[in-house]
Amino acid sequence: MTESRADNPLQREGVVLSTAEIQKLIPHRWPFLLVDRIVDYDPERQYIKGGLPVMPGVLQVEALAQTMGVYVAQQEGFGDRIGLFAGIDECRFKRVVQPGDRLTLEVTMDKLGRRFGRGHAVASVDGEVCCEATISFVIPNEGVLR
Repeated sequence: MTESRADNPLQREGVVLSTAEIQKLIPHRWPFLLVDRIVDYDPERQYIKGGLPVMPGVLQVEALAQTMGVYVAQQEGFGDRIGLFAGIDECRFKRVVQPGDRLTLEVTMDKLGRRFGRGHAVASVDGEVCCEATISFVIPNEGVLR
């Protein structure tokens, strides 16, 4: 049975798909559903435009943690040891991050020992803070994660 134009939301003219309608079409859910609406769809041009997607806070924190990981990996004596999350404290989200924004990631270490580290992490766009947190991690012995 062929689906009629009226039955398929992507075949309606002037369609704007909501998050709920998108979730009926693809399996992605929060925090990995990165498109929250469709604002234009033109099958003749083979074109679709998503609108107002937001970079989830969990991904902002992960980006900050990875930045911290790069810092630790550069320090003498850490070799192939990689830090694992131990805690995320005082985390605040202060601004929406959208496609086209350039996220700047800054970490200032408070403590870095052989087995534990903690730092203050800030993500910003054009100098405006989007996310900040205190991130703690444990550092397992060499070879544990490889």
